[in-house]
Amino acid sequence: MSHKNGSIKLVAGNANRPLAEAIGAYLQTPMTKAVVRRFADMEIFVEIQENVRGKDVFVLQSTSFPTNDHLMELLIITDALRRSSARRITAVIPYFGYARQDRRSSGRTPISAKLVANLITHAGADRVLTVDLHAGQIQGFFDIPTDNLFSAPVMVADIKSRFDLSNITVVSPDVGGVVRARALAKRIDAQLAIVDKRRERPGESEVMNVIGDVEGRRCILVDDIIDSGGTLVNAADALLARGATEVHAYITHGVLSGGAVSRVTASNLKELVITDSIQPTEAVRVARNIRVVSIASLLAEAIGRTAHEESVSSLFD
Repeated sequence: MSHKNGSIKLVAGNANRPLAEAIGAYLQTPMTKAVVRRFADMEIFVEIQENVRGKDVFVLQSTSFPTNDHLMELLIITDALRRSSARRITAVIPYFGYARQDRRSSGRTPISAKLVANLITHAGADRVLTVDLHAGQIQGFFDIPTDNLFSAPVMVADIKSRFDLSNITVVSPDVGGVVRARALAKRIDAQLAIVDKRRERPGESEVMNVIGDVEGRRCILVDDIIDSGGTLVNAADALLARGATEVHAYITHGVLSGGAVSRVTASNLKELVITDSIQPTEAVRVARNIRVVSIASLLAEAIGRTAHEESVSSLFD
């Protein structure tokens, strides 16, 4: 898909330059020249070095680690574009940080996902494009059009190219992710299982119950975020204990904080597949059982359709 007419502009923050460049290559649109740098005290300075007046601008920035820095970059880039008379500003946020704070988990706690949505809107974004939101209702936190893309087509294509689908069971690592797992299972016509974890008493280790038959089957765990990796590693062990032949995991956002990478490499997971919604670290790139698939073409296609006022949801039909 080519946009050489120049009506569309791509501006990238520092969160994930390789993904931004890949999107630009797919759209045959070079990155708009812009400076996003730090003063000595780490204050962020942005200068857009091309004319964007009347243009349709897409800001490419995941709010991944360091989350607050990358969020602030996104806000300041958006403000710079708004003050430069861009016609429309779309915040393309492959990984939306703070999404796990989408409700009050106990008294006197914030709903930070809503706060971040307000910040992005007030900075001047006209619409938002994101991938696999942790909770679908976050779309409603924005008072501007918000497209939540699904990585499922990319995952499904990868699964179909690598596995004999007749012996696959798709597994949700917890009860909360059942809708996501069921949607993927339906696409590849596979069985569904659920790992239900519960603590009988405080301080006791959790008991893993597997709902569904996994004996003699190859299991694929599906989720939106892997952070510490503990839940996933324990779920893999529980499935193998119930007779699964091997366990793979397909997870959209590889947050992988702390010792998560070494936890995954030391685990019984045959392979963890993540997308490049968050720029993979060196540790991820060299890990023996972690592989990265790109969602650049998916995002580029959605950007192109948005620019041409075409349907984005039909990407997933």
